[in-house]
Amino acid sequence: MYSLKERLIELLINNKVISEANLDKALKIQKEKGGSLKAILVQSGFVAEKDLMAVLSQGLGIPTISLSRFKIDQELLKLIPREKADKYQIMPVSKVGNMLTIAMSDPLNIFTIDDLKSLTGSEIGIIIASQKEVQDAIDQYYGETTHEAIEELMEDLKTHDLEIISLGQGEEKVDSERLFKIVEEAPVVKLTNMILENGIKARSSDILIEPMEDSVRIRYRVDGVLEEAETLPKSAHESIVSRIKVMSELNIAERRLPQDGRFKLQINNNYVDFRVSVLPSSKGEKVALRILDKSQAMLDIEKLGFSEDALVRIKKCASRPHGMILICGPTGSGKTTTLYSLMKYVHTSEKNLVTVEDPVEYQIEGINQVTARPDVGLTFASALRSILRQDPDVIMIGEIRDFQTVDIAIKSALTGHLVLSTLHTTTAPGSVVRLINMGCEPFLISASLVSIIAQRLIRKLCPKCREKYTPLEALCVRLGIDAKKAKNVSFYRAKGCNACLNTGYSGRVGICEVLVMTPAVRSLVLKRARENEVKQVARNEGMMTLREDGISKVLAGQTSLEEILRVTVVDE
Repeated sequence: MYSLKERLIELLINNKVISEANLDKALKIQKEKGGSLKAILVQSGFVAEKDLMAVLSQGLGIPTISLSRFKIDQELLKLIPREKADKYQIMPVSKVGNMLTIAMSDPLNIFTIDDLKSLTGSEIGIIIASQKEVQDAIDQYYGETTHEAIEELMEDLKTHDLEIISLGQGEEKVDSERLFKIVEEAPVVKLTNMILENGIKARSSDILIEPMEDSVRIRYRVDGVLEEAETLPKSAHESIVSRIKVMSELNIAERRLPQDGRFKLQINNNYVDFRVSVLPSSKGEKVALRILDKSQAMLDIEKLGFSEDALVRIKKCASRPHGMILICGPTGSGKTTTLYSLMKYVHTSEKNLVTVEDPVEYQIEGINQVTARPDVGLTFASALRSILRQDPDVIMIGEIRDFQTVDIAIKSALTGHLVLSTLHTTTAPGSVVRLINMGCEPFLISASLVSIIAQRLIRKLCPKCREKYTPLEALCVRLGIDAKKAKNVSFYRAKGCNACLNTGYSGRVGICEVLVMTPAVRSLVLKRARENEVKQVARNEGMMTLREDGISKVLAGQTSLEEILRVTVVDE
């Protein structure tokens, strides 16, 4: 007799939705870390959830449902408490006689079914829904709103005498022992967890906790745009900050100096890393949390949204045995994701890949990753000197910040290594000027540099509510869109619906410009040419600028003209 796990494996193999190699990898992950095989397959990207749902439905004879199109009777919610719905990721759908039908993403979890039988006293029928739709339904139908929940927690905070941790501006002494005890109290833990979980549910990349004069502002950065989520009483500020410090293993008593740390949480069977920065301000400590959700990370160069021409250029440059490839852009432009994707692309069992990062954001099997520790003398430059003695083929540097680092990087590229790194500049041609200003000799830049990739992240229009319209002719002219082409293309703009939280946008996609160091470009670098000169020659040789790449996304119906105007600057 087959176990449910064996049945799932049989269905996957017979339907050819996964290779045996990837299945073996998933089983290995399950053996090491535990958890549901189904969840591991989806989170690791081995199987698309829709394909898995289709296989399970066909193989087990269980129907599927789109919960977003189904209205749930409020009376059903009384049968299954919110905590059970969250724990098992289920949603009651209907009840006929003694048969309670529930939607769940993992129909192979027999323990869930047994528990629900005991809890409800009903027979349990199953239909399959995606994990996202189940979670969205739970958030929509169950219990109190976020605001109401926070108000309730704030009342609990008052009863726990938490204001004791607020100190005067001139007071430096902190009772650490008392502070540790307070931040472990249930209300503080619940409130902090709620802020973090809501940030993840909102698909945010960053959470900002900012002290104001009489309140605390909570903001989430969703698809690159900051949105205010909650405003809390000032009395909650120190409690939340101290709790985050404890989770990050920071000095809870230090309030005068900036601190950096990180921690990990398990939310809905996913492990999510948080990178923490605490900054003292005139009104108290400001906390910025960067969310690193590995389940949402796309570390495949093919899936970043780059144009076909850009991908051809990038892959050709990455296939070279030596030289330096730089990825540039402002903070939050997706540089790190592209960097990791490039590493995965060039990684083979025949190559020795070594990285130095601050910090290591994503662990990649088979790659030697080093965390820079400036506090103990392990800087990018010193780490690179040691790495060169490790016989590397490919070196990845998290970020080039100073002349020492770029000097070693260039010398590494000239001595037979492929070097991948990032640089904080706005354009690809501008990166050349930036390197010269850092003190690099033009002949070394010309000899070592292979290509520079400048990129941005633009918001994608929500496919469920995007609105067709005809843009003003003046706007098309301003963006350099040919009038004849504009007449034969459908333009869309943001509208807003429940699916996209009324923003009109859902998700982001990359746009880029790829400067390849051709003989003509190298000649200009040697002459210390201006940025505009380098840009003009590169465009003549086929480089598509950031704005031009963005316009191509508009013409394809992926984004709006307004979004391109927001993210890019006019081509000169």
